[in-house]
Amino acid sequence: MSVTVPMVEEAAFNPKIKTYVLLTVAFFLTISFAGIPLLLPWFLGLGQAISKRYYENLKCSLSQKHLEFKKGVLFKVEKTIPLENIQDLTFIENPLLKYLDLRILKIETAGNSNPKGSDMKLIGIVGASDFKKQVLYQRELLVNKNKRPEHQNGEDTQKETLKVLGEIRDILEDMRNTSSK
Repeated sequence: MSVTVPMVEEAAFNPKIKTYVLLTVAFFLTISFAGIPLLLPWFLGLGQAISKRYYENLKCSLSQKHLEFKKGVLFKVEKTIPLENIQDLTFIENPLLKYLDLRILKIETAGNSNPKGSDMKLIGIVGASDFKKQVLYQRELLVNKNKRPEHQNGEDTQKETLKVLGEIRDILEDMRNTSSK
């Protein structure tokens, strides 16, 4: 049995991510001596095929309670972050990203278990600032919904409070009677 959660928004990714992946991997191949012989096959087709597949496998969706992200070429990663755990959303830019008109949206969560300092990095979302605002808005809705009392009727809440207080009083009286014996 699967539960379907209504999606609030699906993120679209800029196709320039393919160029970013191609150039980033080429940079790391260049700075490593072992990678230099791999540059020619990388630029002649292998890099374009991997970059294209990476782009096709990118998916990010925002539901009412979670942010879900999928990526990968050979090894796929699927991550779900509850909105109430999100602590910070940060934009990252570098010269290559700026040239390609891309941004990285870095998401950090409470109880961050990742030693690199973020739980998720979303590269190249179209309308990244609007998506960030939507995530923050949805998070705020969820947090405020969780803070609301379950009972909207004031009399019911007051009766339950008095009942609990009466039980606490009875327990304290029992404790006093037991200690005085």
